[in-house]
Amino acid sequence: MSLNTNKKTEIVVRQYDEEKDKLAVEELEGQCDFGQRGQPSLFTDLMGDPISRIRNLPLHVMLVAEYGNNGEIVGVIRGCIKTVTRGNRGSTPCPVYVKIAYILGLRVSSHHRRLGIGTKLVENLEEWSKINGAKYAYMATDSNNEASIKLFISKCNYAKFRTPSVLVQPVHAHYKPVASDIAIVRVSPQLSESFYRRIFANSEFFPKDIDHILDNKLNFGTFMAVPKKTLLNWDPKSGCFPQTFAILSVWNTKEVYKLQVRGVSSLKYACCLGTRVLDSWMPWLRVPSIPNLFKMFGFYLLYGIHMEGKDGPRLMKSLYAFAHNMGRNDKECRLLVSEVGFDDPIKEAIPRWNKFSWGDLWCMKKLDVNELLSMDDDNWMESQVSNSSSVIFVDPRDF
Repeated sequence: MSLNTNKKTEIVVRQYDEEKDKLAVEELEGQCDFGQRGQPSLFTDLMGDPISRIRNLPLHVMLVAEYGNNGEIVGVIRGCIKTVTRGNRGSTPCPVYVKIAYILGLRVSSHHRRLGIGTKLVENLEEWSKINGAKYAYMATDSNNEASIKLFISKCNYAKFRTPSVLVQPVHAHYKPVASDIAIVRVSPQLSESFYRRIFANSEFFPKDIDHILDNKLNFGTFMAVPKKTLLNWDPKSGCFPQTFAILSVWNTKEVYKLQVRGVSSLKYACCLGTRVLDSWMPWLRVPSIPNLFKMFGFYLLYGIHMEGKDGPRLMKSLYAFAHNMGRNDKECRLLVSEVGFDDPIKEAIPRWNKFSWGDLWCMKKLDVNELLSMDDDNWMESQVSNSSSVIFVDPRDF
């Protein structure tokens, strides 16, 4: 990849060199907390591996921006390329796939803002994506992150595309009950792949390499909740769906990075700690306690979330109780996190705390606007309003 130099501001963008750049990148990352000024912020610890968030994708890159004669690293960006479904195509019976780039982990030193560094990093990553065959690029950010939205929309010509919801549930000190008439069945990776390819064929962003995700060591498994009476007439190995069920998979993000909430007042800290102590001492009260988010912690990402049948919502709540209890048995897991489409009906069945949850914004750009479109490759961007699916598959490797 050729270097991109801006002589006026002395900015050079190049690929990350682990041996040469690791310490400088870690120092830069350590200066970047997420949050509004004067409010609590969220710090991310990549645990000594700056490319940990993209390492599980087969085609990925990390770029760094150098500034000045001494080559100080003042910015970083990460990206990956994958093949995903692009949503319902009406009468088309088979899923339609497209190669897409995902941009994440953009950081610019607070001492070097307004120099065009962020724009240069995005432009270079887009060029790398085009060289590697990506038709589109997209990014995700908190819908309140004005600086990021302004950069991508105003300066880099991205468009607002989808507005999924990130739903967060704390892991309490007590166990959550699973109804006695509901069975939780573990589904093999091979069967999970078959189920998911059928369930999400008409969704957006479903990855073609779902088998690699389900076989990944970070995947704790796929689980299905069904009425116990269903087990009398349904064999999970048959490949057929029961009449009513709920299904999801559990991804262990705490082996990729950890988080820490900073800047909380002493009063709030004491209140949170008090709920936890009470919940630990008297678990039978089932106090909705707040876990210790003020030390490094991890979370489980629940993905591949789907339900069918009249008992679907009830089964889904039991499945989340099961996942909660998995987290309860893991000392480092403090939260369960899910992300679903804004209009996805399953949203109402997912337990969460609204105070901990937020709206996400996904922005997208067609990388080569001059390229002629084939009959099977019309502009995905034009489906923003019409012909779009309410179901978005969230790839756990992106989170």
